[in-house]
Amino acid sequence: MRTAQLHNSAANLAIYNRAETVSYYAALEYLTPCERLLFETYIKPGMRILDLGVGGGRTTPYLAGLASRYVGVDYAEEMVRVCRNKFPGVEFVRADAADLSGFDNNSFDAVVMAFNALDYVVPDGDRLRCLAEVSRVLRSKGVFIFSSHNPRAILARPAWDRDRLRTFTRRLANPDSPLFRLTLPFLTALKTVQASLRAASTSAMRVIRRIPTAAFWRGEGYLLDPAHGGLLTHVWVPKCAITELGRFGFRVARVMPHDYPQAASRFLTDWYYYVFQTEP
Repeated sequence: MRTAQLHNSAANLAIYNRAETVSYYAALEYLTPCERLLFETYIKPGMRILDLGVGGGRTTPYLAGLASRYVGVDYAEEMVRVCRNKFPGVEFVRADAADLSGFDNNSFDAVVMAFNALDYVVPDGDRLRCLAEVSRVLRSKGVFIFSSHNPRAILARPAWDRDRLRTFTRRLANPDSPLFRLTLPFLTALKTVQASLRAASTSAMRVIRRIPTAAFWRGEGYLLDPAHGGLLTHVWVPKCAITELGRFGFRVARVMPHDYPQAASRFLTDWYYYVFQTEP
């Protein structure tokens, strides 16, 4: 298993350096409702912030705008290159999350690993070294915010963009016309059926792929994420995450489902956001 993990670690890096992958992440410019709530609650103006697994810089505008010092880090050279082009004057460093030796002890107030970046720090030894390094560079009572996949997420939620559908319908008919009032409900019904069928298909594939795995039953392990052609992904339930981080002097401050503010479920929530703090 370790040999396979090491091989897939290199494969993951190659995927993140691909032009199409870099372009995908570079185009993202949003925060999820959960991220925004946690950042507003735990990230304070003037903090020194380390943004690990920064990708295409999705979180950079918000975090760099608050920080007295902001550093974006990624192990993919192409991700770092695109971030430097997008945000001239902002500090970006190419480094592995398992080796933060370029940063001093207690040099940051907050470390962020958004978009499940920790899940791709593989194999196990690298993840453990990453957690040790994050603990080392954080000051006393420092904040560690990250998200991580749930191995028991076997149900997909039907989802579609209602605002986009309304905009499309406005192109077909005047919003004040009877045609618009007939067309919008009809298209809404079609979209609801389509989204439900897609969710059912996705759920069936997840059941087939995940229920037979040790990760599903143990609550921790590895899955192959089909994103971007297939990424080796570490997954765990909150109980396992809390236990492991406790070994590195972290105490949990908050766990939130990514689907906030919608109702969450242990079989429906794709990933959780975590807030940990270092011991005083």
